[in-house]
Amino acid sequence: MSEHSAALRETVRRRYAAAAVQVAEGGAACCGPQAVEVDEEFGGGLYAATDRDELPAEAVAASLGCGNPTAVADLHEGERVLDLGSGGGIDVLLSARRVGPTGKAYGLDMTEEMLALALANARKAGATNVEFLKGTIEAIPLPANTIDVVISNCVINLSTDKPAVFAETFRVLAPGGRIGVSDIVADDDLTPGRRAERGDHAGCIAGALSFAEYRRGLEAAGFSGIEITVTGAVADGMHSAVIRATKPAAACCGGCC
Repeated sequence: MSEHSAALRETVRRRYAAAAVQVAEGGAACCGPQAVEVDEEFGGGLYAATDRDELPAEAVAASLGCGNPTAVADLHEGERVLDLGSGGGIDVLLSARRVGPTGKAYGLDMTEEMLALALANARKAGATNVEFLKGTIEAIPLPANTIDVVISNCVINLSTDKPAVFAETFRVLAPGGRIGVSDIVADDDLTPGRRAERGDHAGCIAGALSFAEYRRGLEAAGFSGIEITVTGAVADGMHSAVIRATKPAAACCGGCC
């Protein structure tokens, strides 16, 4: 990892560590161009009231995303789900309810403070079919072909090595597995420099891929059936979107089958 990439990752880690501490101490935080309170474009406000009411208040307050991936992932009883960048655990806990006791929901996060908050939220929710893992989304600490569905909520844009994220996601998915993620996507005519003018990297803006870049990245990793659906506007030429794709049933990544 380059010095610049390492510095960006540390900036992201510090911002989300601070958000976790703030929530744990009774505050609220939100991802976005600025650290602002939850609004209609980011955070817990994007979840149905019935979902929010089922979870610990801290899990909802710590939601820093730009969408609601559990609402679009079409989860089924018994499935194994992985949330990339699970934060305070809201999507893991909702997934655990949907897959039931025969399924399992994993959360992956690199931030100790977020993991501690997520574990506390899981205990409060009485969730027994969840597991939180420490690690990065560029090197997922799970075996190949072990996950049915990968979800993520406004996290992939924060990575400085998105090809690694897509390759690792493909690796851990079982053949026929799928992704349903929420993320920030830029218009194809916005250069990286123009994206950075609209917001910083840790605020989910500067690191966003364009529509074409996102599609090419998933295709290069081996995904098919790629769909990118805009769900809202977050800045000029920048959009929240739902991304769906499938690992072909006959797929086999190098050395993982």
